[in-house]
Amino acid sequence: MVSRKDEAAERKRCGQYNCAQSVACTYADIAGVDDNVIGAATSAFGTGMGTMTGTCGALVGAGVVLGMVINDRVAARAAMKRVMVGFEQKNGATVCRELKGIGSGKPLRSCDGCVADAAELLEKELEIL
Repeated sequence: MVSRKDEAAERKRCGQYNCAQSVACTYADIAGVDDNVIGAATSAFGTGMGTMTGTCGALVGAGVVLGMVINDRVAARAAMKRVMVGFEQKNGATVCRELKGIGSGKPLRSCDGCVADAAELLEKELEIL
């Protein structure tokens, strides 16, 4: 698979997609769904799970794609755990508030960087399938 992580990051940079949509829409074809449908399904997951600065939306987008592609609850959760662990190892957190440095004043990673990282980890899981 040719990496699409830069495409996902560019979707975020352009300002028309939130972090979850940036990842999910980039891989909509692999998930077997129209990008407008997956974009709508992930529209509430910007700014960390519904603007409450929770789990990074890029990770949510990756999880949606994994769930649709794998279509097995146990296997999808195992794949998502690997994505989460890899993301946390790379960035030091999986929570948007911490990644953005809200409260600490020390951002760990930019949003487009988080999108690229989540996309890269998603691709590793998709290659396994």
